[in-house]
Amino acid sequence: MKLNALMDNFGARSSVKRVGRGIGSGMGKTSGRGNKGQKSRSGSRKQATFQGGQMPILRRFPKFGFNNPFAKEYATVNLGDIEKFIASGKIDASAPITIDSLMAAKVINRRKDGLKVLAKGEIKSAVNIVADKWSKSAEAAIVKAGGTIKNK
Repeated sequence: MKLNALMDNFGARSSVKRVGRGIGSGMGKTSGRGNKGQKSRSGSRKQATFQGGQMPILRRFPKFGFNNPFAKEYATVNLGDIEKFIASGKIDASAPITIDSLMAAKVINRRKDGLKVLAKGEIKSAVNIVADKWSKSAEAAIVKAGGTIKNK
């Protein structure tokens, strides 16, 4: 094989359709654009969202709300869930309970931006929890059961 002998397969490249080259070509005079109107002019096309001159639907609907791109989303865990997993033996109550141990026990499935402990359910075991955030009632319940909660 020689570099000067390389060529495309037949039909791989088609020539550009030349319009406006006489009536016999089939693409003469108006060049297949029809007569008059916006679509026959050069450089002019309707937008993909154009709706026939009426007010577009995206402009008719009211806009509201705000999505904060910097908001933090925490993986939440309830005290009742922790107690349930301790009772089933998936979490060791004597070791500190961290986001990693909760992921290993499949209590939570994603890290997100940190761990938040909530007070739904009750806890009977004295546990040491390491979290980013917690509710006051969750902290009170953990301390009442003889455990501690601290920031990581």
